[in-house]
Amino acid sequence: MVVFRRRRLKDGVAIRFPLAIENDGKAAALAEFWVGELKGVANGLALVLGTGVGGGFVIDGQLHYGAHYEAGELSFIYHKITTDRESRFGFTGSAVEMIKEIATELELPDVHDGEKVFEFINAGYPQAKRIFNKYARTIALQIQNLQATVDIERVVIGGGISAQPIVTATIREAYEAFYQGNPYINRMISHVDIVPGKFGNDANLYGAIYRLLLELNQEA
Repeated sequence: MVVFRRRRLKDGVAIRFPLAIENDGKAAALAEFWVGELKGVANGLALVLGTGVGGGFVIDGQLHYGAHYEAGELSFIYHKITTDRESRFGFTGSAVEMIKEIATELELPDVHDGEKVFEFINAGYPQAKRIFNKYARTIALQIQNLQATVDIERVVIGGGISAQPIVTATIREAYEAFYQGNPYINRMISHVDIVPGKFGNDANLYGAIYRLLLELNQEA
């Protein structure tokens, strides 16, 4: 439903403009479904790697919200029964935490300097690659778990770090190693395609526009 907000300008003239609200992870999925890497994909997932892990599922050609509008809250997947944040996918899959861990290991002055961290990753520094590869395996394992749950065709990797080609490539390699190396899995569960998102860190902005357009069309 579109909400029309009223704003009064300095000269006293009031204007009305439409407003629609969407979750950031779901907005990213909408962007990729609209004109990105999920276009034409009936069942897919936009996986957004940032401070935590967000996402949006496209199921049967529609953005999936779930019974309580909570589908895609991937940060709340746990690896074991505990209240420790280190067991949440939102922590183990956090791009921010991965960068911080590598920066700390390399004793960089700024533990949030993602560009510098990826210089070391791309250069093949052992300390950086060890942590980064572990991170990629964590993402790949959860992709497999989600694939076994929802049965999707394609996963689009989003978030700021998706601008680095090595991110999706390494996640894909980790997924392939696990999938191809596990006969029980590759006989029973279909393979999923893993690709970088088209819009990177801006996907949620494009998706927000698409959500508004959808709402306006419904109101027309």
